[in-house]
Amino acid sequence: MIIGILKERKAGEYRVAMTPAGVEIMKHHGHTVLVEKGAGKASGFEDDDFARMGAELVDTSAASGAPEDLFKRAEMILKVREPQPFEYKFLRAGQICFSFLHLATSAELTHSLARIGSVNIAYETVEKVDGSLPLLKPMSDVAGAMAVQEGAKYLEMAQGGHGVLLGGVPGVDPGLVVIIGGGTVGLSAAKTACGWGAKVYVLDVNLERLRYLSDILPPSCFVVMSNPATIRDLITRADIVIGATLVPGSKCPILITREMIKTMKKGTVLVDVAIDQGGNFETSKETTHDAPTYIMDGIVHYAVGNMPGALPRTSTIALTNATLSYALQIADKGWQHAMKENAELKRGANVVGGKVTYKAVADAFGLECADVDALL
Repeated sequence: MIIGILKERKAGEYRVAMTPAGVEIMKHHGHTVLVEKGAGKASGFEDDDFARMGAELVDTSAASGAPEDLFKRAEMILKVREPQPFEYKFLRAGQICFSFLHLATSAELTHSLARIGSVNIAYETVEKVDGSLPLLKPMSDVAGAMAVQEGAKYLEMAQGGHGVLLGGVPGVDPGLVVIIGGGTVGLSAAKTACGWGAKVYVLDVNLERLRYLSDILPPSCFVVMSNPATIRDLITRADIVIGATLVPGSKCPILITREMIKTMKKGTVLVDVAIDQGGNFETSKETTHDAPTYIMDGIVHYAVGNMPGALPRTSTIALTNATLSYALQIADKGWQHAMKENAELKRGANVVGGKVTYKAVADAFGLECADVDALL
């Protein structure tokens, strides 16, 4: 198979979808890997690193700057972020696009991919039998830790916060971090916040998950059953609130309303890690790494849609450690046979051959959901 690796063009996105080590493995399996020049530079991988492993470098330095030739030749496009609007015209029917998609929040992208007729497999909905999301998990680990790091930064007065040092100092209370959602993001955030010396509350609706978190987290972290009354109480005392609740492939639930935000201390920081799927806070609107925050009702909002993109070296390696084996299955067997053999990969099918095949995406826009098995 001919595989295309693009330079990411979403604002503030510096990751790359394959490392040179991944190219070597793909070449060993007999595949051709096209890498757009400069694709890995921000992640610490030079063009020569890819070339030494057998990649064919594709120059897009022409006037248009568009990777049109790469799209034309590649049978499978590997990306980190969803196709950008200027890339729609390069995709074609039957071409495989394997990347994060987050379609439930974008009617334009969903309808465009259906119109094109490409095979679109979403990292975020590849799902194991136990419900875990193996390709989303490494980025959730990064985003959870980063949420605390960014929240602490924006507590500084000059950044709009109310001037609290998250870990405190002897004789002064530490900051209070409230994390809504005890999944991978929530656990990563809790471990990081506790490591900083903060007082931490983690809220979740799954009692078994709360028992697990209680067993592994330190005494400075309190695990609490989530409900509106508890959220209303804790956010009035919080210094940082982290939204970390999602439903795979669906738009996120709104857990904090505009009215609730008005009860919070001015200068509190909201970090909406779930913004990719619509966000957990009613007042959230997606921001970028160039302009990551805004202030509404005196509350600092951080809602960057691709948080791990700011740490591309760590994030690229963590992501590709997880994605490579699935990409290799598709390349070795073709997407249909790979999905027949691997139900985890089949759950990643979102829009295939003009049909929406993931129920949460279809429900988001009132569309019919096709049975992916009928397309295999």
